[in-house]
Amino acid sequence: MHNTAVILAAGLGTRMKSSRPKVLHRIAGQPMLAHLLAACKTVFAETVVVTGPDMDDVARAAAPHPTVIQRERLGTAHAALAAADRFGAGAVTIVYGDNPLVSGATLQRLGARLGAGDAALVLLGTRPPEPCAFGRIVGPAGFAERIVEFADASEAERAIGLCNVGGFSAAATDMRRWLGQIGNGNAKGEYYLTDLVAVARAEGATVAVVEAPWDECRGVNSRAELAAAEAAMQSRLRASALAAGVTMTAPETVFLAADTALAADVTIEPHVVFGAGVAVGPDVMIRAFSHLEGCTIAAGAVIGPYARLRPGSEIGAGAHVGNFVELKAARLGAGAKANHLTYLGDAEIGPRANIGAGTITCNYDGFAKHRTTIGADAFIGSDVALVAPVSVGDRAIIAAGSVITDPVAADALALARGRQVEKPGRAAELRMTKGKR
Repeated sequence: MHNTAVILAAGLGTRMKSSRPKVLHRIAGQPMLAHLLAACKTVFAETVVVTGPDMDDVARAAAPHPTVIQRERLGTAHAALAAADRFGAGAVTIVYGDNPLVSGATLQRLGARLGAGDAALVLLGTRPPEPCAFGRIVGPAGFAERIVEFADASEAERAIGLCNVGGFSAAATDMRRWLGQIGNGNAKGEYYLTDLVAVARAEGATVAVVEAPWDECRGVNSRAELAAAEAAMQSRLRASALAAGVTMTAPETVFLAADTALAADVTIEPHVVFGAGVAVGPDVMIRAFSHLEGCTIAAGAVIGPYARLRPGSEIGAGAHVGNFVELKAARLGAGAKANHLTYLGDAEIGPRANIGAGTITCNYDGFAKHRTTIGADAFIGSDVALVAPVSVGDRAIIAAGSVITDPVAADALALARGRQVEKPGRAAELRMTKGKR
């Protein structure tokens, strides 16, 4: 026996007003679909994603999980039935791809409730702060007798706080049979997954309800709802980081990616943004207004304020990246410092090297990228341009204002700038000439 999850991801999301499929819109740096796939992975032996025609990008996002195609968009039950051959022989749970915040723990509870043996169908419910147009779950506590759509509900039924948000678990054999019995006798002529309750109850089956917090169950059908889901996810990620020993002086201003890895005793000042793929070691200080993505930071480093670490950046232990410094595909060795107004792209900077203010690696010649290598304990003066490919040896010194195009040997002093020329009295002459004009 194995359990299967089916994610319905064929919707176009017309209310999003986007050419991108709804489930590919991002929350905390990842597509909505990725969040649900990650939750399912912790619970189910197999996850199947139902897509629509010409949705190869969704199939790619789902990989390596299998996908099936709903050839005609005839409703959610019709979409679920498209995956019937992949249900397996155990239990199957069907969830909506636009409910991206459902946790693995909640999905586990759905399966556990089905396994209790006193209900043949289990559905997911929640209590929204504003139930509005949600369908109401009618029945004794913990069970459902029917789902009543808001438009059809009486005043007493509209007063019910428990609402249907999608998510159904049943034995695969029951689920196939019930889906096949759902009709489309409604205003839109569609096959609705919520009709599972009526079909199951018509057979005399008991339907149980598992309640989950609203912040897990909020759906995303518009940009406003996407923003609300982002806020809920950020609250979840921040709480997890704080509980793991991370200090955030103003947590509400810090934005984390779903895969941000923060060690204990990291300190994050206000207004820091993490993109995908960031790993931060212990005792790191990330100062205000920094932006990090695709980088690793070793223990004891100091980042920012106003620093930008782009993909491929590696910051060594105890290194400093200061204000208005940008790194891309660059490795800053242990104890090295780049404290002011510097761009280091496609570069290897040795341990304890010092990079002066205004220094840049000229890594792009208009056709290809080239690397710069700076040795251990090297000192690069202010306003230096290192024209790659170029190397600077260990302990070398580069004079301020130099343009370095050739290799510099270890322990050498390199100067590459025009000699200063002074013309006494010339400034006064120029002022007089200008004044006559």
